[in-house]
Amino acid sequence: QVQLVESGGGLVQAGGSLRLSCAASGRTFRSSAMGWFRQAPGKEREFVSYVSWSTGDTYYADSVKGRFTISRDNAKNTVYLQMNSLKPEDTAVYYCAASTIATVVPRLWGSWGQGTQVAVSA
Repeated sequence: QVQLVESGGGLVQAGGSLRLSCAASGRTFRSSAMGWFRQAPGKEREFVSYVSWSTGDTYYADSVKGRFTISRDNAKNTVYLQMNSLKPEDTAVYYCAASTIATVVPRLWGSWGQGTQVAVSA
């Protein structure tokens, strides 16, 4: 099992920035990708971005492309999500996830963090 702990959420005004962190522990060697998902009230969990542990290849949802940047620090087993030019529609609980495959489908990710709240005011 992989344990994931997110941090860095908070309240920010539209146009502002936040950086989320996700520290992984446990059987991290079994994970080939780390990702971020989000879930707004009354909506389904949706893909935001993922990064490959080994290659560093990244992929983004169209809604965040150009504004969010995912990165990883292999030595620290930590993944980051830098979020710039935030919009009110980015308001959600953000979840970190680990998987043996890189996919945009939430149910195919095996390990999840507890989530961190991001709120963007207009």
